[in-house]
Amino acid sequence: MTGHTPAAAELVQRAAGVIAAKHRGDLAGAEELLAAFDSEQARTLGFYLLADLGLGLLRTQSGQSLDDLVRELSLLVAVTAGRPET
Repeated sequence: MTGHTPAAAELVQRAAGVIAAKHRGDLAGAEELLAAFDSEQARTLGFYLLADLGLGLLRTQSGQSLDDLVRELSLLVAVTAGRPET
């Protein structure tokens, strides 16, 4: 299951729901949505497609190349990985 199919769209929506639930403090809801994925492969695909869509939207809005965005994201991850959680 790849590409833009109704099943893939459902996986993306579920992945986005996990993130939204976590950010509003609904950890039980996020866990419930995570458990609703049929398999680890489906979960991975959903989050991959969500990341791809998010980067595409950011690229369109910012005018930056995808390579530049990924480079910035990698640097941000490296910097924040060294910080203690608050």
